[in-house]
Amino acid sequence: MMKKVISTSNAPAAIGPYSQAVRTGKALYTSGQLGIDPKTGDFVPGGIKEQTEQVFKNLVAVLEAGETSLDKVVKTLVFLSDMSDFAAMNEVYSNYFKEPYPARSAVAVKTLPKNALVEIEVIAIDE
Repeated sequence: MMKKVISTSNAPAAIGPYSQAVRTGKALYTSGQLGIDPKTGDFVPGGIKEQTEQVFKNLVAVLEAGETSLDKVVKTLVFLSDMSDFAAMNEVYSNYFKEPYPARSAVAVKTLPKNALVEIEVIAIDE
């Protein structure tokens, strides 16, 4: 199996021993993206909606660096620091996908990296 590391300065740099994304064949697997502005290294101001918007900007940048797009996403995994933020996250999330929607899991976790409110990772498959 051949793995190609995907990296872009248009999304936050990895802060540990992982890649922003990895491509193998027709599949691209992203690491979880946070609501961090890659230019400042800080979370965008606001709450769950603003962080979710930035998460998607970061995901789009990583997907583009991997020569794919949100249209090719088949699976998403959403991590929330508080499940009461689900409706607000989902409102933003719904602006980024159209039918047929990708499969999705959403879970609440005790703590996200840097105390983020939301983290989302995706898997995209090019046909």
